Amino acid sequence: GALLNVTVSDHGRSDSLLVAWDEPEEGARGYSLALSSLGSGTLLQNGSAGPNTTSFWFHGLTPGTPYEIEVTATLACMGTVSQNITAQTSPSPVHNLSLSSGGSSVSLRAAWAHGPGQRDGYSLALYHSDSQALVRNMSLLPSATTLLFDGLLAGSEYALKVSTLAGSSQASTSVHQWTAPSIPTQLRLSPGSSTSLVASWAGAAGAAWLHLELHNLLTQTVARTLSARRGLTSYTFQHLHPGTQYWLGLSATAGSYRVLGPNATAWTYPLSPGNVTLSSADEQSSLQARWSIPVGHRDFYLVTLREGEDGVPTRNISVGGDNSHVTFHGLSPGSQYSVQVTAVAGPYQASASSTAAWTEPLAPSGVSLSSQGSPHSLLASWEEAKGEGYLLALSPTNHPVKNSSLLRGVTSFTYEGLHPGTLYTFEVSTVAGPYTSSPQGISNWTYPLPPEQLTLSNGGHSTSLQASWRAAPSGCTGYTGTLLETKSQKRVRNVTVGNDWMNVTLEDLVPGRQYTLEVAAMAGPYRSPVQSATDWTYPLAPAGVTLTNSRRPLGLSAFWDKAAGDVDQFHLQLYSKSHTAQRNISVGPNTHNFTFLGLSPGTQYFLKVTVLSGPYRSSSHFATEWTYPLSLANVSVQPGRRPQELHVSWVESGGGREHLVQLSVAESLSIIRNVSVPRGVTQLDLEGLVPGCRYRVEIISQAGPHRISSQTAIGYTVPLPPPSLSASPVSTAWALAVHWETAPGQRDGYLLSVLEEGSSAPPRTLEAGKDSSNVTLSQLEPGTCYLIEIWAVAGPYRSLPKNITSCTVPAAPTNLSLTNPGSSSELYTSWKEPPGRRDHYRITLYSLSTQSRVQVQTLSPDAQNLTWTQLEAGSRFAVQVTAVKGSLEASSINVTQWTHPLAPANLTLGSPSASVLFVSWAAAGRGAEGFVVDVYEAASGTHVGHTVLGGNARSHIFRSLSPGTLYRVAVTATAGPFHASTPNLTHCTRECDALLA
Repeated sequence: GALLNVTVSDHGRSDSLLVAWDEPEEGARGYSLALSSLGSGTLLQNGSAGPNTTSFWFHGLTPGTPYEIEVTATLACMGTVSQNITAQTSPSPVHNLSLSSGGSSVSLRAAWAHGPGQRDGYSLALYHSDSQALVRNMSLLPSATTLLFDGLLAGSEYALKVSTLAGSSQASTSVHQWTAPSIPTQLRLSPGSSTSLVASWAGAAGAAWLHLELHNLLTQTVARTLSARRGLTSYTFQHLHPGTQYWLGLSATAGSYRVLGPNATAWTYPLSPGNVTLSSADEQSSLQARWSIPVGHRDFYLVTLREGEDGVPTRNISVGGDNSHVTFHGLSPGSQYSVQVTAVAGPYQASASSTAAWTEPLAPSGVSLSSQGSPHSLLASWEEAKGEGYLLALSPTNHPVKNSSLLRGVTSFTYEGLHPGTLYTFEVSTVAGPYTSSPQGISNWTYPLPPEQLTLSNGGHSTSLQASWRAAPSGCTGYTGTLLETKSQKRVRNVTVGNDWMNVTLEDLVPGRQYTLEVAAMAGPYRSPVQSATDWTYPLAPAGVTLTNSRRPLGLSAFWDKAAGDVDQFHLQLYSKSHTAQRNISVGPNTHNFTFLGLSPGTQYFLKVTVLSGPYRSSSHFATEWTYPLSLANVSVQPGRRPQELHVSWVESGGGREHLVQLSVAESLSIIRNVSVPRGVTQLDLEGLVPGCRYRVEIISQAGPHRISSQTAIGYTVPLPPPSLSASPVSTAWALAVHWETAPGQRDGYLLSVLEEGSSAPPRTLEAGKDSSNVTLSQLEPGTCYLIEIWAVAGPYRSLPKNITSCTVPAAPTNLSLTNPGSSSELYTSWKEPPGRRDHYRITLYSLSTQSRVQVQTLSPDAQNLTWTQLEAGSRFAVQVTAVKGSLEASSINVTQWTHPLAPANLTLGSPSASVLFVSWAAAGRGAEGFVVDVYEAASGTHVGHTVLGGNARSHIFRSLSPGTLYRVAVTATAGPFHASTPNLTHCTRECDALLA
C-alpha cells in the first residue's frame, strides 16, 4: 500500500495543529481527517481536503493536550489508505509572572498565574544577569504558582525564566529583579602620600554601585565624589592638600535600592622641609641649621641635632611652622653632627636631614710601631682622638712612602707585604671633615726571613751528614745553626756562618743515628724563626744470619749478629716461592733471634734480616730452610666413573714437593701400584682394577729431606650388575621364581627389592649371598605385578640396578553357583571374589545338551554375578568363571543347571482302532530333555499307562486298551528337576465317541 508519511506541527501556536502528508504515487481523489482525544478516542473534529492538497489546519484546540489524528486518502482506484499519528498542542505560557525581593538581600520570590489549557509541569531557571550563570534549575508540579529562591547574592540582578511543559513542547516567560544591596563594612581611610588618601572597605560585593563623598574639614568643602560599580574594594583620592584632615562618607545602591554606609576621617601626610643644611657659625664649636618652607599645612617644626655616625640625638628644639633656621652653641671639637627637621601635621610627620658638619680635631697620642715577630708586617697603634678618621704614612729606607686613610674608631693598623729586616718610620694625623691635625711619628724593624729549602742528607755515609739551604731574601746578615741528637735532644755542636754560606758538612757522627739541624737567619736585633731538618746516618747491615728447623711443629728459628751503631729495629722478612703471602716481623734493637711459628708444612722458606734506622735500611744475605711436611688429611677412596676405577682424593695439609700414592688389596699387605703426583694435585684416578673389590690406599708426602705418611684409607670399586635377570610365576603357590647370571669381578652379596604395582607402601627388600643366582619370592598377592630390582653389593656401594616386572598367578573364583530363577530362558550366575588382583573375569557358558559353547562374557575385576538370557528352554548348561591377569589365568570348578522346559503344545488324541489310542504334540526347538505320557480311565481315574520318551519324541501309541472306553491323557515335558504339563485331554477308543473333557 501507499505510505502517506503524515507529520504534525504547531508553528508556535498553542491552539492549532497543522497536519501534512505526502500524496500517493498513484494519486488521490480526496482526503478525510479525524481528530480524536488521545486515550478516550472521542471524535472532536473532522475535515476533508481535495486532491492535490497535502496539509490541513485544526483550530480551536486546547493548549498542551495530546490528540490522535487519522488521515485517510481515497485513491483513484476507489481504494483507501489511512495513517494514524499522535500529536500534542504546545502549552500556553504563565500569566502575571512576578519576581520580588521583599527587601531581602539573599532571596527572591517568584509568583505567577496558570495559562489556559493543560500542562505536565513547570520548569524554572534562575540566571545571574551579569555572569549569565545558571543559579537554579527547578521542576515543579502543574499546580504550583509560587517559589522562593534563597541563598542569592546581595545587590545582584537575576533573570527568571518560567517554562510551561507539555509533552516535548514548552512555552516560556521571563522576568528580571534585583536583590536588596548589603552595606559595606570595615571602612578605612589612610594616607597614601602627602597628596592622596586610600579608602578601603569590605563587603563590596553586595551592591551594584558604591557612592563615596570626601570633605575637606579644614575648609569645610566637598573635595571629591565617586560612583563605582560592584567589586571595587578600595580607591585612592589624588591631588589633595598636604597635612590636611578629610572626612569620607559611603553609600550603596542596587536597582531602586539605596543604603547609607559607614564614614571615616584621616590626614594627608605633611611635606618635609627642603634644602636642610648644617654649617659652621661665626662662633667656635657652633653650627647653624637652615631649611626652606614647603607648600601645604603643618602645625610646627621639630629640629633635632644628632652627633656621630650613629646619629645619637643631643638637642631637640620646637619652632613655629613659619620658621626657617636655628643655631646650636657649645658643641664638642672634632665631632661630626647632622640636623633633622620634621614637619608635624596631626599624627603624621615628614622629616629631612642635612649632611654632616665637623668641628676641628686634636692630634692622636700614644703612637707605637711593633713588628710582633713578623717579617712582612708592622703593627701601628695610637690612642683614640675625636675626628672623622686618621691619615697614616709609612716610609721605609730606600722605598717610597705608603699613605693610608682610616675612619674614626680605629686605633691600630697592620702594614702587610713589607720587606723583612727593614727599618720603617710611621706618622699619624687626625682628620675631621676638612680639618687635619699635626702628625705624630715613630720607627722600628721588621723580622728577617729564615733560610729556605733546608736539607740534611747522609749521602749514603754512615758517619757524616751534609746540610744545605737557599739564602733568605733581603735583610739577612748571617746564619746560626745547632746540631742535636734527635732522640735525646743532646746538643752536638753549634755552627755560625756568614750570609754567603749555603752548605756545611758535619763529620764524625754515629752510624744509624738520627740528627736534627736547626738554622735561623739574623737581621738587626731580630732572629728569624728556626728552620729545622732531620736525617739519619746510614746504618750497618747485620751479620751471621741463619735459619734452622726448630723441630717444633711448623716452626723455623732465625739468628743474627748486631753491627756497630744505632738500630731502631730489625725487620725480618720470611717468604716462600710457593706462597704469595709472606711473614714480615719487626723486633727491637736488642733482639738477635726469633722463631716463626704456624708456618706452612713441607715448605721451603727464605729469610732476610734488615736493619732499620729512620727511613734507611741495610739488609743481610738470604738464609733458607724447609719445614716438616704434614700427613695428608681427609684421604678419601671413592668408586671411579667405571667399576674398574677408584677415585682417590685428599686435602693438602700444607707443603711438600710431591706425594707418593701406594695401592694394595685390603686383604694383602703387598703394594700393587705406586703413583707419584706433584704438589698441588689433590686427586688421582686408579684404573684397571677388579670390580667389587676392597682396596687399601696410603699416601706419603715429601718436603726437602723430610717424609711423612697419611692414615690408611679403605675403598671399594663398584661391583658389576648381573648381566641378565628373569622372573616367572610359581603355579602351585602365589610366588615368583627369580633367576640371574653372575657378573665378572667380586661382590659381598646381592640386594633385591620387590615393589607391588600401584602400592604406596615401601618395597620389600631381601639379601642373597654372593654366590647365589636365584631366589623364590613367596607370600605375594595373587594376580599382582611386581617390579623386581637387583643390585650387586660391595661394601657400601651398589652396582647399577637390573630390573624386571612379573606377575603372580591370579586366584580362582570360589563359591560358584548357577541357579534358575524360574525361567525357561534365563540363568543366574554368582561367585565369591577371590583374594588378590586381576585384570578381568572371563565367564564361559556351555550347553551340555548340544555339547557347544554358548556365550563368553568379559566382566570387570570387581564383578560377582551375571544373568544369562535368551537361553534354550529345557536345556542343561555348565558355567566356568576364569580370573585373568595378563597371560595368566585361574578357573573355578564347573557348575551345571537346567532351564525350565516348555509345556507341550497342540496336544491331540486319536483312536485308529478299538484298542489303540494315538497321542501327538508339538514342541518349540528342543523344548525339553524328555516327555512323560500318562493315560487314565476317565471314569475311574485308574492309571492304565505310563511312558517316558526322549526329547525328540512328538507322539506315542498306547495299545491293548479297552474298546469304546473314555480315557484321559496327560503329556509332561521334563528337563532335569523341572517339568511342565499340558492340560489333560480325553478321548474314546473306537466304538465310543470322543468327548472333550
